[in-house]
Amino acid sequence: MVAGSVVLFLVALLGATMAGSSQLGVGELLAVVGRAVRGVEGGPTDVILLSMRLPRAMLAAVVGAALGLAGAVYQGVFRNPLADPYLLGTASGAALGSALVMTLPFGLACLGAAARPLVAFAFALVTVLVVSLLARQGRSLPVVRLILAGVVLSSMLSAVTSFVMVASREQAAAILSHLLGTFSFASWSDVAVVALILAPTATLALLLARVLDVMQLGDDGAAHLGIPVETVRFVLLAAATLATAAAVSVAGIIGFVGLMTPHAVRLMVGPRHGSLMTLSLLWGATFMVCADLVGRTVIAPVEVPVGVVTALVGGPLFLVLLRSGARH
Repeated sequence: MVAGSVVLFLVALLGATMAGSSQLGVGELLAVVGRAVRGVEGGPTDVILLSMRLPRAMLAAVVGAALGLAGAVYQGVFRNPLADPYLLGTASGAALGSALVMTLPFGLACLGAAARPLVAFAFALVTVLVVSLLARQGRSLPVVRLILAGVVLSSMLSAVTSFVMVASREQAAAILSHLLGTFSFASWSDVAVVALILAPTATLALLLARVLDVMQLGDDGAAHLGIPVETVRFVLLAAATLATAAAVSVAGIIGFVGLMTPHAVRLMVGPRHGSLMTLSLLWGATFMVCADLVGRTVIAPVEVPVGVVTALVGGPLFLVLLRSGARH
C-alpha cells in the first residue's frame, strides 16, 4: 500500500509539473532537470519549470502532507475520526499572525522570508496554550472541554482576522486570497520552511505511533500500562500544531484535507497509527497536488483558490466515505 501510494504521488507530481498553459513533454522535463543538475543556463522552459511549476507542486505536496499528518494525529489524540487540524484554533491563530505580518506598518526585514511563518507559528502556539489553560480542570485536560475551548477561541480569532482585513483596505485582497488558500506565490524558500518543520514533526509522530495505539484504550487504560498520557498528548499536539501552522503560514486556510484524508486511509487499512499516519501524509500530498492542478487549469487563465477546490471536492467525497463507513 505504501509503495503504491508513493508511485501515485510521483505520478501526480509529474503531471502537475507538465500541465499548464504551455504543455511540457517528458523529454523536455528530463532535459530541464539535466541542465539544472549540470548548472547549464536554460531558456524560458527552464524558468517556467524550475521557478514556477516545480516549487508550486512541491509546496502543494508538503502542505498536503503536513495537513494529512496533523489530521491523523488530532484524530488519534482525541479518539475522534471527525477531528481535524483546526480543532484547537491552530489554523485561525496562524492565519491571524499571517494577516498581521501582511498589514504591519513596520517591516520584519531581519527575519527575511521566515517572517510570516515564524509569526504564524507564534500565534498558533499561543492559541494552543490559551486553549489548554482554559480547558484544564485541575491536573487533567478533558477532551470535551479542550474541543469546546478550541471552537470558541477559533471563532474569536477569525473575527479578529476579518476586522484586520476590513481595517487594512490596501491589503484586503491579498489577505482574502491567502485565507482562501493559494499556491500562486510559491517559492523554494516556502517549500524549505514547511519541509524543515514537517520532517521532525512527522518523525516524532511516527515514533509515538504505537503509544498512540495504546492511548485508544482511554486515558485510564493507557496510564495503567505505564504511558504518561498527558505528556504524550502535549507532545503530539505540539507536533501537529507546528505542522498545521507551517502549512497555513505559506498557503492559507485549506479545509477538508486533514479531515478527509485520515478518514479515507482508516477505511482502507484500519486504525493502526503507524500505517495511518504514513499513508495520511502521502495521500494528503497527492490530493493537494491534484487539487492545485485542477484549480489552476479548470477555467484557465482564471485560477480557482485551492481551498475552494478542496471544499468542493473533499466535502462530497467525505460524505460518501462517511456513509460507506456507517454501512460497515
